[in-house]
Amino acid sequence: MSESKYVIGLDFGSDSVRSIIVNAGNGEEIATHVSYYHRWGQGKYNDASKNQFRHHPLDYMESLEEAIKGALDKSPSGIAENIIGIGVDTTGSTPAPVDREGTVLALKDSFKDNPNAMFVLWKDHTAVEEAERINDAARSWGGIDYTVYSGGVYSSEWFFSKILHILKNDPEIRDAAYSWIELADWVPAILTGNTIPEDVRRSRCAAGHKAMWNASWGGLPSEEFLTAVDPLLKDLRERLYKDTFTSDISAGGLTGRWAEKLGIPQGIAVTVGAFDPHMGAVGAGIANRTFVKVIGTSCCDMAVAPTGEVGEKTVAGICGQVDGSIIPGLIGFEAGQSSFGDVYAWFRDVLMWPVENLVEDKKLKEEINERLIIELSRHAGNIRPSGTGLMALDWLNGRRTPYADQKLKGAIAGLSLGTDAPKIFRALVEATAFGSKAIVERFIEEGVKIDQVVAIGGIPQKSPLVMQILSDVLDMPVKVASSFQAVALGAAVFAAVASGYYKDIYKAQKNMASGFLKTYDPIKENVVIYKRLYGLYKKLGSQVEDILREV
Repeated sequence: MSESKYVIGLDFGSDSVRSIIVNAGNGEEIATHVSYYHRWGQGKYNDASKNQFRHHPLDYMESLEEAIKGALDKSPSGIAENIIGIGVDTTGSTPAPVDREGTVLALKDSFKDNPNAMFVLWKDHTAVEEAERINDAARSWGGIDYTVYSGGVYSSEWFFSKILHILKNDPEIRDAAYSWIELADWVPAILTGNTIPEDVRRSRCAAGHKAMWNASWGGLPSEEFLTAVDPLLKDLRERLYKDTFTSDISAGGLTGRWAEKLGIPQGIAVTVGAFDPHMGAVGAGIANRTFVKVIGTSCCDMAVAPTGEVGEKTVAGICGQVDGSIIPGLIGFEAGQSSFGDVYAWFRDVLMWPVENLVEDKKLKEEINERLIIELSRHAGNIRPSGTGLMALDWLNGRRTPYADQKLKGAIAGLSLGTDAPKIFRALVEATAFGSKAIVERFIEEGVKIDQVVAIGGIPQKSPLVMQILSDVLDMPVKVASSFQAVALGAAVFAAVASGYYKDIYKAQKNMASGFLKTYDPIKENVVIYKRLYGLYKKLGSQVEDILREV
């Protein structure tokens, strides 16, 4: 045991931090631990009615420590002293304001309860108007269209939209914020002690996909463009960054303070951060012509292609294409759906309303809540593809791809007195699959070749219904990664490279990436039915988009 070397993957999600300890030589998953954010769990600093979702930095710091210690406690003796690196992935875009020393403003007493001083979670949609201003300026200011590598549409979920929204609405934060930092950059920064904004090694993944960074125009959008968007952005560019780094690069060595707190060696490599789906794709073994779907509360879709194959071509309507954002040396593509598992959870919560409000037995409530989606899936599985009489749109949290539009909302058409809960549930599952097909179509139409789909996350492993419908709708095989921790595993793969254990990501991926649990093949008769229903999905969406933006 003592001769082996180990790496830690840290996955900062929407609700928790997950850590995984992995044997760098063969990818064996030794132990894992999840720590849920304390303040987030209490509902602090969020207001769903305003689409406001914020994370306090203390939640990250406390859960980081608890997650790593918890995994080490579950590991055999001799592991801790043989850990050689830490890989970091996070949600994104999740930026926060910092002072000149890189301290997040919410860590100061004067701002400790101000949501605008905290990390703005990816699904915070308070910046819709600011995103519109960026999009309008990109088309009208008379210079480069800086959204061209971001699918041609800038989103309220992204870096500059969120910054501008807070600068406009909170003068105290506007005056106190020297710079801004992505969570994917901040975690490695605090672990390595390199927090000065100008010194932080910034993520190529985060910068390219969410902040319009591109080497062809010298990094971030020009000062002239940002000022044209809004004078509040004037002079911010010079306080951000110019260079970016891929995640096979070390952001620095673990500080003595953190090494002592965590019980692992000082100076071990901490990777440059990246976003969770991008590292998850690596953990799932992504390669050219493979489409990786990271399915959770939302869904992020990943693809890679050689630079020579892509050339100057840009894919409109997606969430960006960035050199090295997934695998160094390849163009990384990102797309996704703003809600996937959240769609099913929403319907469960609707059905749970009378239980929560009329049933007093707490244990009974928990049992019903736990079994509800299981039973809905079982009954929905007995309904034929054309048997619901319903058509649903999956935009309950807006549309991320194709063509981001966070003003959109979901819809269900075709309701009748014969409609029951399993039929609605199946229609919602079909809607999420249709949303996935719209994304795959967008890539294929632009010449990006896709031969197979790999799905990772809890839903792929737990729901045969969702996976079979997805395969039928896409008319492609869908492979389910065997690792339940594919995202954190991807972070660990990068840690093995950043630490020098492997010379490149390809060798690390070959020895460490997840295998496959199961493959779902399309059922021919279902494929035919879903082709027709997908046409209705697109028709319904095009006819009601304007209405859904207004209601």
